[in-house]
Amino acid sequence: MSTAEAERSSRTEDESVGVLVSRASEQVSELVRDEMRLARTELGQKGKRFGAGGGLLGGAALVGVLVAQAAVAAGIAALSLVLPVWAAALIVAVVLAVIAAVLAAAGKKQIARAVPPVPEQAVDSVKADVAEIKERAHR
Repeated sequence: MSTAEAERSSRTEDESVGVLVSRASEQVSELVRDEMRLARTELGQKGKRFGAGGGLLGGAALVGVLVAQAAVAAGIAALSLVLPVWAAALIVAVVLAVIAAVLAAAGKKQIARAVPPVPEQAVDSVKADVAEIKERAHR
C-alpha cells in the first residue's frame, strides 16, 4: 500500500468516525428529548389523579359537614318530638355518612395512585438507556 493510499484510507476512517460521532450525538439528543416528553406526560397524568383525589376528598368533607348538621338536627328533633321526626333525620344522617365514606375511600385511592410524584417510567427508561450506552461504549 502506498503512502497516498494509506493517507486516503486514514481520512476515510476519520470521516467515518466523525460521521459516527455526529450520528451518536444526534441520537443522544433525540433520546433525551424523548425521555423529557415521557417524563412530562407521566407527571401530567399523576397531577390529574392527584387533583381528582383532592376533589373527591373535598366532596367527602362537604358531605361530612352535612352529616354533622343532620345529626344535630336529629338530636334536636328527638328531644322535641318523640319518634317520627328524629327517625327520619337519623336515616338521612346515615345515608349521608355512607356517601361520605365512599367519597373518602375513592379520594384516598386516587391520591395513593398519584404518589410519589416522580416520573418512574421515564427514570427507569433513562437508567436503561445509560446502561446500554455504557455497555456499547466498552465494546
